[in-house]
Amino acid sequence: MEKSRYQKGIDKLMEFTVKENKEASTHLKITDSFKNIAPDLSRYMIEFTYGDIYTRPGLDNKQRALITIASLVTLGTEPQLELHINTGLTAGLTPEEIIETFIHLLSYTGFPRVINAIEVAKKVFEQRGVTVELPEQNDLI
Repeated sequence: MEKSRYQKGIDKLMEFTVKENKEASTHLKITDSFKNIAPDLSRYMIEFTYGDIYTRPGLDNKQRALITIASLVTLGTEPQLELHINTGLTAGLTPEEIIETFIHLLSYTGFPRVINAIEVAKKVFEQRGVTVELPEQNDLI
């Protein structure tokens, strides 16, 4: 029997959801927070975003997470960025890949958006007990 769009979406969403850290922002927490005011929004997000889009062939979970993170930095949507930094780590992105993505975006989005993104990443990394391996540089201030 073929899975429903909703079930396909839930299955895919769980691949991105950290389960062992109760502090971490997750889609499940977010959808719970608006179920009393906009319950259909949760269903739409799960069916369309995760059931239809995230299950398409051509990109793996890490690539999808990195694209989403870059888009959210560009848009300046820090609450959603926090969630997707968590999902990126769960999908296998390293903290260094996430930070380097922010640095790469400097030329396209500017310092304010990147600085905000770094602050969000610091919070998520602290919650998850993650450290960043800094590259050796001789010209650091």
